[in-house]
Amino acid sequence: MLSAVVHTYNEESNIELCLRSLDFVDEIVIVDMGSTDRTCKIAEKFKTKIYNHPYTGFVEPARNFGISKTTGDWIIIIDSDEEIPTSLASFLLKEIKNTKGNYFRIPRKNIIFGKWMKHTGWWPDYQIRLFKRGCVTWTEKIHGVPITKGEGVDIPSDEILNIIHHHYQSVEQYITRLNRYTSISAKESYLANNKFYKKDLFEVPVKEFVNRYFVWEGYKDGVHGLALSLLQSISELITVLKIWELDGFKKDRITFTELQNHFDFEYRTKRYWIIEELLKLPQNFLSRIILKLKRKF
Repeated sequence: MLSAVVHTYNEESNIELCLRSLDFVDEIVIVDMGSTDRTCKIAEKFKTKIYNHPYTGFVEPARNFGISKTTGDWIIIIDSDEEIPTSLASFLLKEIKNTKGNYFRIPRKNIIFGKWMKHTGWWPDYQIRLFKRGCVTWTEKIHGVPITKGEGVDIPSDEILNIIHHHYQSVEQYITRLNRYTSISAKESYLANNKFYKKDLFEVPVKEFVNRYFVWEGYKDGVHGLALSLLQSISELITVLKIWELDGFKKDRITFTELQNHFDFEYRTKRYWIIEELLKLPQNFLSRIILKLKRKF
C-alpha cells in the first residue's frame, strides 16, 4: 500500500492539480496548517484524510505529523505546489515492487517565474520523497536534511522522471517567503551560536551570488538566472542582518580600509569567475595566455 502526505496552507490555486496527480496512490493524508481559503473544500472532493496542524511557517513538522497518520508500507511526500507526472508515477510503482532500497531520491523540476530552471543550483534538485515506513524522518529545522535508515536509490535525472514544482510564480511571492524563511533561518543560526560578524555582510552574499551564477552556471538561464542569483544573494544578506538584529544590533566601526578590502575581494572574486567562463570559449593562444594572467593577478 502506498500513502501520500501533502502539507497545505492557503493553496487553493495549486491543490487540485497536486491531488489529481496522486491518483496512483492508495491513501492521501492532508496536513493543513489553518488555511483560510478554499484549500480544504477542494481537497474534500478527493479521497483524502484531512488533519489540522498548528502553523509553523515551514513544512518539516507537518510532514512528520502526516507520516504518523498514514497506514501504507510506502510513503510519498508531496508539497501542494508540486505534481507527479504519469511517467514518474508509473516508474515509481514498478520500482517499489522490485527495489531493495529503503528510500528514493527523486529529481525535481523547478518552474520559477514561468521558466524551468536548468541551472542556478535548481536542477536536478534531488529530494528524498519516497520511502518505506520508518526509514525517513524530518528534523524540526527549516529546509533540514531528512534522517534516513538503510539504502537510498537515485532516480535518473531524466526530464520525464521528476517531480514538477510550480515554485515562485511572482517576485512578490518570492519576497513574502524570503521574509518568513530568513526569520526562521536566522533564529536557528543564532540559537546554534552562529553570531554576527560584519565581514559576513560582504562575504556571505558574494559567495551565494558566485555559486549561483558562475559555479552552478546561472548565466545559462538568461535573465532568470541573473535575477535569481541576485535574489538568493539578497536572501543570504537579509539572514545575516537578522542575526545582527538578534545579537542586539551591536555597534561596530567599519573603516574605509575595511570597505576597500571587502570591495576588492568582491571584485576579484567575480572577475575570476568571469574569466573562468571566458576560458571555456574558443580563444587563440595569445588571448588564453592574457586571460590566464588576468585571472591570476
